[in-house]
Amino acid sequence: MVAGILTAAVTAAVLAASGAAPGEGADCVRAEGRFTPTKTPSPALTYDRNLVPPGARIEVTQRHDKGGTRVTLRVRGVKPGFAFGAHVHRKPCGVDPAAAGGHYQHRPDPVQPSKNPAYVNPDNEVWLDFTAQPDGSGKASAVHSWGFRPGEAGAVVLHREQGGAGDRVACFTVPFEPRAHA
Repeated sequence: MVAGILTAAVTAAVLAASGAAPGEGADCVRAEGRFTPTKTPSPALTYDRNLVPPGARIEVTQRHDKGGTRVTLRVRGVKPGFAFGAHVHRKPCGVDPAAAGGHYQHRPDPVQPSKNPAYVNPDNEVWLDFTAQPDGSGKASAVHSWGFRPGEAGAVVLHREQGGAGDRVACFTVPFEPRAHA
């Protein structure tokens, strides 16, 4: 519970302190957290303690500039050498790994759950796959010319496999912001 409160407080402080408006190249969102077991209310939940141990850290930033939207993921304390899949999902995390819904898609697939490669791909979704370094750290970034629709992007999910699918091993609720139109 304390980790969840701390994460929310840090996120709110960073957002308030940035002072820059979307489109000025500032972080629109910067959220940090420590993963906790699903028994503990938190925005960062681990579903597989062997791959993402409680206490592992995550940071997600979202930045807007003239070129589009950049989402960056950083982790520390995850299983060294493991190849994680990671994607932006539509809803916030929950005790049930499925609570975060499907991947956020710029052009939503009319057939859900989405399995069509015309929709499930790194150009239409935010893919942040990474392989953890020997010290358990990892990072990835994705840049798109498009931004999120209001209220339709809610979390980053770490998956057991890289690419478009795989079991969910951890989830981090992120207050993503839509891109301001110039």
